[in-house]
Amino acid sequence: MSAVFAWNQVTKTYGKQTALNSFSLSSEPGSVIALLGDNGAGKTTAIRILLGLLEPTSGRSQVFGLDSQQHGQAIRQRIGYVSDRPTLYEWMTVDEIGWFTAGFYGPGFQERFRGYIKQFGLTLDKQIKNLSKGMRSKVSLALCMGHEPELLVLDEPTSGLDPVVRREFLESMVDVAAGGRTVLLSSHQIAEVERIADVIAILRQGELLLIERLDRLKAEVREVTLTLSNGATTLPDLGGTLINQHRRDRQFRVLLRNGNEVRLTALRDDGVISDFEIRSPSLEDIFVGYLKSQI
Repeated sequence: MSAVFAWNQVTKTYGKQTALNSFSLSSEPGSVIALLGDNGAGKTTAIRILLGLLEPTSGRSQVFGLDSQQHGQAIRQRIGYVSDRPTLYEWMTVDEIGWFTAGFYGPGFQERFRGYIKQFGLTLDKQIKNLSKGMRSKVSLALCMGHEPELLVLDEPTSGLDPVVRREFLESMVDVAAGGRTVLLSSHQIAEVERIADVIAILRQGELLLIERLDRLKAEVREVTLTLSNGATTLPDLGGTLINQHRRDRQFRVLLRNGNEVRLTALRDDGVISDFEIRSPSLEDIFVGYLKSQI
């Protein structure tokens, strides 16, 4: 099965600044892929290169088997894209911009667009210039979804939406993926991404730290709080992979992947640690742990 989209060793530099460094990632159909990272991590740069809106310094990317740089316009006609700063015609009403956009797509677009507008709680007769930021986001989302694209590319799509609408929209992405379509989502709403993503990719200053299925990651990562016994000063080998650690006196809080509770029990029985506690971290805990890691 061929990838819906792929970056292959993509690098983007601006003078001496590297926005993206040897970035590679691909996706199969019917999944929700989330790009996570702080501001300036390279998420928007990666998306713009993928859609042919920005030229990479080196490397290649493609969508539906089409080269992003050679076929950017054809790619953008087949996808649904909401940028972090969508541009809309201020003088049009909501219904007029749906009618105008429908001219670029097949039958049924305007009806679906109006359905989303109703779902988002907007009225069709309002002018774009009189809409709040959140309302504009809703219009952009409706335009993005109206032609039922094979791939949805959403760069911070829920910015400005109220919590209820934001949750409803994100959960609708699960239905989109279940129908065999693919969603590429860039978001800082980590808790909400956790409910819908199949795969996450964590970026830090243009570097890809992690690509992993979310269910596997959550099954393998644990937060362990432990206290060293009297006299001990260094953290012992806990088994597994240490992602991140935080120390306060003799107490450590560590994020551990593929750790072994038997190993921790043995360390306690041998008197190396006096006690330990294990819990399942949230995606936000894991995200912060990787950002602070030395990996």
